[in-house]
Amino acid sequence: MRSVRPALPGVISTILVIIIGIEGVLLAADHGVFGSPIWRLVAFQFGAFWPGLLGEWQPHFRGQPVTMFITYTFLHGGVGHLLGNAVSLWSFGPVICHRTGQRGFVVIFILTSLGGAICYAALSAENTPMVGASGAIFGLAGVWLRWQWRERSGKIRDNLPIIAIIGLLIGLNVALYVWYDGALAWQTHLGGYMVGWICGGIRVRPKLQR
Repeated sequence: MRSVRPALPGVISTILVIIIGIEGVLLAADHGVFGSPIWRLVAFQFGAFWPGLLGEWQPHFRGQPVTMFITYTFLHGGVGHLLGNAVSLWSFGPVICHRTGQRGFVVIFILTSLGGAICYAALSAENTPMVGASGAIFGLAGVWLRWQWRERSGKIRDNLPIIAIIGLLIGLNVALYVWYDGALAWQTHLGGYMVGWICGGIRVRPKLQR
């Protein structure tokens, strides 16, 4: 009998609609379908994470130094950037959401986004703007890997598969850093992952479907 993939939780569908919709509008504007190519620049100016705004830079609006800790997550630098994050969220986001519930998932998504931004601000040596949901995506990976670690024994041998996956994530970041000639916000990935690992250590009751 053919298995049927469960419907996406509403919160994940909403996030996907938002990030795909925003990139779709900006992509159409880039190619002159409507609007203006300047729309992406304006979106980045108002929504990207700018480390300089934590210093002496003047924001475009009063709350920007605060809102950018979240808004950067919903902006992307192009179709390839978006697809990587959207497919990852679609693939294993429901696994996290099924266990935490939709409210718990939102909390984790926000916390890992914040963690990614904070780590980027702390470790980035430049004032280059940062966008993308990868901080939250790596955060979800951190949650899942922490769960797997908890459910195994304390022996290193039993956790070798988890260690191998963590090694693969590190290798992926190194490879992408080289591929993009340093234009990779690895600090965001690290911050999101660390917060996700911490969140994964908090015991919650599984949410039962009714």
